[in-house]
This record gives sequence, structure tokens and C-alpha cells, in this order.
Amino acid sequence: MAIYPTVFSSNPLVFAFIVINLCCLIHGSYADYGEWQNAHATFYGGGDASGTMGGACGYGNLYSQGYGTNTAALSTALFNNGLSCGACYEMRCNNDPQWCLSGTIIVTATNFCPPGGWCNPPLQHFDLAEPAFLQIAQYRAGIVPVSFRRVPCVRKGGIRFTINGHSYFNLVLITNVAGAGDIHAVSIKGSKTGWQTMSRNWGQNWQSNADLNGQTLSFTVTASDGRTVTSYNVAPANWQFGQTFEGRQF
Repeated sequence: MAIYPTVFSSNPLVFAFIVINLCCLIHGSYADYGEWQNAHATFYGGGDASGTMGGACGYGNLYSQGYGTNTAALSTALFNNGLSCGACYEMRCNNDPQWCLSGTIIVTATNFCPPGGWCNPPLQHFDLAEPAFLQIAQYRAGIVPVSFRRVPCVRKGGIRFTINGHSYFNLVLITNVAGAGDIHAVSIKGSKTGWQTMSRNWGQNWQSNADLNGQTLSFTVTASDGRTVTSYNVAPANWQFGQTFEGRQF
């Protein structure tokens, strides 16, 4: 029989080490979200962030999708051709005491900042929604140096699957992803088919050319950290294009 109680009581440091590792085993392996890096940040979208709606990730209305105003458009160096959509970044204003405010924010990548000026490759740049920018810097600054790092995303509820398109062209928008936040692989299964790999069309819109009408639908999604979650029978057989369904969460 294992003697964990003896180990725990005699060596608190060992106890803490074991608990931490048990937590990692229970919740699965997490990617190394990385060290602090340097970049710059500007802002766009207006005081209510209405100008940030839509965007290159395909999320549409960021309010109704649950992303709110703590969002960012990423430069080419960070956007990864859309694969970074949904990733979360912790950020703080750095080395500009005239304009910086204290504290940090966490933003979600929801858009692309096209090449030009500060968003030119190979620069790492965040064009923040204005309300997000104003949490770390003064409006008059316009642009500030920042430090940032990837962090796990925290979401309410399950992963959401919005089914668009038409017969033989199923375009599924995947939103509200916790953990790594950015999805790098998706498979779909109808109740009358096997698992089929979906191709990424743009942003976080994933495409299948199978005729899946009248079938319950299941999804397997894999995030950038390698973790995978499967949601069985998320959409009932009578699903319609334009509907959103909620599955399991990381």
C-alpha cells in the first residue's frame, strides 16, 4: 500500500509537488504558454468597440459570441494565417510612464491587422479594441509598448458550433473555446457516416463537403496545445443551417 500520508506530513515541499502534478494529470497536459515578449499596441473600433465586429476570424457579433470588448486584431507575425483566432493573451503597458496605466488585461484574438505601419511583418503588434486599450494606457498615447504572453482562455459554457452553408457545403464556425482557445483540427461525424476530417476555410470556419442533412452531428476538435475534446450528438437530426449548438468544453 502506498504511504502518501507519511510523505505528505514529513515533507511539505514534496506534498506540494505531488499535488501540482496530480492536478496536471487530472486536467490533461497543457502547452507551454510561453514567456513575456515585447510588442506594441494601438486601438481601433470606437469607444463602444462596434467597429471591431465581424473580422477575419469569422466570429461576427463579438458581444453575442461572448468575447465582449477585450479583443485584438493581430499582425501577420502573430495571426498565423488565422490559426491564432481564439487565442488569449495577457498584456501590460511597458516602459512608457507618461502614458502607461498599471495592471494587465487579457484579450482574445478576433481579427487580423493587415500589413501597413506597425502591423508590417515581422513586427508583433496588437490593434486592441479601444475599451481594452484604455485599460492599460491613456487615449492620447495612440500607441504604446507592451509586454504580452499567451495564457489559457476562460469561457462560460461549452464549445459552440454554428452550422452555416448548404447541402454538400457545411461551414461550421467554432467559438467559445477555453484552454488554448485556438483550434487547429476538426472532424465531423454524421449518425450515418464515419469520422471525416474538416478543412479550415477561413478564420475558425471549418468546412465539410459531405451531405449530412437529417443526421445527428458529432464533432472532435483539437487545440493548438494538442488537447482534444469530442462532443457526441451535439446537433439533432432536424438541425437547420444557421443554428448554433453547444458541446463539451476543454
